[in-house]
Amino acid sequence: MSETTPGSVAVVGLGAMGGATAAMLVRRGWSVLGCDPSEESLARARNAGVNTVTSIADLTGTEQVLLSLPGAEQVRVVVPELLELDSVRLIVDTSTSDPQTSVGLAADAAARDVVFVDAPVSGGPSGAAAGALAAFVGAVPETVSTAAPLLDAITGGGWRHMGGPGAGNVTKLLNNALCAGAIALCAEAVDIAAAYDVDADKVVTALNSGSGRNAATDVNFPRWVLPGTYDSGFPISLMARDVNLAADLAARTGTAMTVIDATRRTWQEAAQQLSPDADFNRAAQVIAASSGALTHAGRTQ
Repeated sequence: MSETTPGSVAVVGLGAMGGATAAMLVRRGWSVLGCDPSEESLARARNAGVNTVTSIADLTGTEQVLLSLPGAEQVRVVVPELLELDSVRLIVDTSTSDPQTSVGLAADAAARDVVFVDAPVSGGPSGAAAGALAAFVGAVPETVSTAAPLLDAITGGGWRHMGGPGAGNVTKLLNNALCAGAIALCAEAVDIAAAYDVDADKVVTALNSGSGRNAATDVNFPRWVLPGTYDSGFPISLMARDVNLAADLAARTGTAMTVIDATRRTWQEAAQQLSPDADFNRAAQVIAASSGALTHAGRTQ
């Protein structure tokens, strides 16, 4: 893990990811000012030692800002407000946004001598709490060093510069599409195995010793699906959204992308059968419903 000298930062968005990130930075000696409209989120942050405010205007004097927002719509609202603050010099957006939004906001920020970096993250609340997220970074090359200390702090050095503005968003959306596709394929594999009386736990363990091993077999199924914990902190509504955005990226290439299109359809159908805030791993139950192989994990949401 790289060593990062603690500094000062404002974290805008104190939900599961932003709240865990803010608390982690406080534990590591950073001075953190958190901003969120939710009193519940603010209260949790204060309990973790984060100073809090409810308005972007209250961030006057802040030089570095980390965004952890639900999506591009919120990013497009918050960033112009931040650019009105003369003190802001760096904005690191860890939200899952879209490349067009980041390209436009990076240009708006540069016009005000502010560095805007799209750095969507992977790793969930547990990764945020440990300062061990993966981050996919999009920024003009000469500005990346400005964001490096903050990126190091939230990832332990686990970030990659992918290219210019928007490149981080492209990579994150593809990452989530690959994750979603792997979960769907693993669920179908478990379904087929059940038809031949092969136990789900045994088949996933066996797959992890072979060339079929992937993130779904290695992490999602053993940690959340097979034990029925479903507490990853990431709702199915957001995963279905991200797969849809990834499919839209693919469509813009002008080439038929049959696997991503099939993944999109699968996740849209699963999302329609579950509540929006259901853990995204529950899609595996819907996909494998025909065999009942995963019914021991329950379908209460």
